[in-house]
Amino acid sequence: MLSRLLDPLPIPPAHRPLVEQIVRYALVGGFVTAIGTGAYWVWAKYLAYPPLIAGIVAYIVSMALGYILHSRVSFAGHGEGGNDGVRSARFFAVSAVSLGLNELWIWILTGLLHGETWWPIPAMIFVTPAIVFVLNRKWVFA
Repeated sequence: MLSRLLDPLPIPPAHRPLVEQIVRYALVGGFVTAIGTGAYWVWAKYLAYPPLIAGIVAYIVSMALGYILHSRVSFAGHGEGGNDGVRSARFFAVSAVSLGLNELWIWILTGLLHGETWWPIPAMIFVTPAIVFVLNRKWVFA
């Protein structure tokens, strides 16, 4: 179905698998990111937890969901298959990078700069997923 949606676009055949994967990642990752940032926002804003603790809660909520959906949808059929144990360990390592990046945005923007709890959300939505996509594509699901 996704392939048919992309047919009218002038995408060279050699690049089509990557473009399709990016679209799948954007859709699945957008959903997972919305769940994670929503959890962060609720815990930080409405439950009045410290933002860094809310970031950890968001990580826990979205990590398991992300692994299941990305392995079955975003990166389905990508790479050699490989050892599931190794792939899982790599996914969790990249997931820890994701946690570290999001906690960095929270610490800088709500801690050092004394910003509002929503300030880290744009970086959590756009910067972290872009970095994680590259790591997942090149290392986890390669």
